Amino acid sequence: MNKIIINGGHELEGTIKIGGDKNSVVALIPAAILSDEEVTIANVPEISDIDALEEILEYLNAYVERNEDIIKINSKSIVNKEIPESIATKFRASYYFMGALLSKYKKVEIYFPGGCNIGSRPIDQHIKGFKALGATVIEEGNKYTITADKLIGTKITIDMPDKGATTSVGATINIMLAAVKAEGETIIENAAKEPQIVNVATFLNNMGAKIIGAGTSTIKIKGVTKLGSSFNEVIPDRIEAGTYMILASLIGKNVKIENIIPEHNEALINKLKEMGVNIELGRDYAIIKKCDNLKPVNIKTLVYPGFVTDLQQIMTAMLTQANGISIVEETIYENRFQNVKYLNDMGSNIIIEDDKPYCGKLYIHGKTPLKGCEVKATDLRGGASVVVAGLIAEGTTTITNIEHILRGYDKIIQKLTSIGAKITIE
Repeated sequence: MNKIIINGGHELEGTIKIGGDKNSVVALIPAAILSDEEVTIANVPEISDIDALEEILEYLNAYVERNEDIIKINSKSIVNKEIPESIATKFRASYYFMGALLSKYKKVEIYFPGGCNIGSRPIDQHIKGFKALGATVIEEGNKYTITADKLIGTKITIDMPDKGATTSVGATINIMLAAVKAEGETIIENAAKEPQIVNVATFLNNMGAKIIGAGTSTIKIKGVTKLGSSFNEVIPDRIEAGTYMILASLIGKNVKIENIIPEHNEALINKLKEMGVNIELGRDYAIIKKCDNLKPVNIKTLVYPGFVTDLQQIMTAMLTQANGISIVEETIYENRFQNVKYLNDMGSNIIIEDDKPYCGKLYIHGKTPLKGCEVKATDLRGGASVVVAGLIAEGTTTITNIEHILRGYDKIIQKLTSIGAKITIE
């Protein structure tokens, strides 16, 4: 079993270049099969989710060529067949093959997707969209068979779940993929506005799709019969950028974080400034040094452009070093406090208040010194939170279940080592 070993307490200095956005690229790669010609995607991060996507593409007989951060995909010889449970459940974003294969072949057979256990993430809005376009959906256990004689454009309103969860992001993209070759016009109302949706729409438009309104609450798609070759670059990963911004605020000495889009992290940047962090922002970079007297703040996770749930667990680790009581309210996923046990094992004083039937609040009492010990990566971002805690802690931290971390952070060990962290995989 692989483990991450961290010797904490070392100041960080240097430059980190942010890789491509995980949440974009896992949709862009399935979208590529909508073309019968070669498509090229640049700025692809080196994460294990890409390996899982490549496995599905090759299983479907697509041609895939990867060279550093470039991936070329040609689906001319693709064979549409059941995507088995053994590969479909390796990661959440396998569900984008639902929309792509339905759009191209009017049939898809796939098992319910996997991913981190951070709470309920139903795909009912995806299914609602496919049915509205004219598809028939059969559920047998955790297998979905989706078929249509033809897909016809219509108006689809995405319902926001009671929890406010970001399932609408996946549904927005999946409906967009399914509708791009439907007859007539499809209008998606109450669409999610996250940056990855704009990235996917741009990719499809470069292939010949007719999509307007991505990034707003209303997206209009005029169906086309053919999509051609395309080149697209994955936008920078705002969660990776935010993770290193938080870390630099704790133990950085003029850490430069480059290849970012500052506007995508505006909610985080505002909170860091509120805590007293000095941030120098450029067009595509941030320079941050540690703040020795962090102020407590309150955080509430919201859909974009609010404070993103994917940074909540990492921000929680930072707030253990603020002088006073901070309150974190998680409104998106009910299981996003699994990392708290391990932060408390390291010496933090975090109290969970379950004052709702879902999600809840954290009361973080700081400042508390942290000491290294053995902890577990409970999920992708929970894993990142204990990496941050280990880097600021005294002594040695050993992290197990690190496959969660490697799913979503591009070259994390190399990048942290390059700026002075003492971190290895054993």
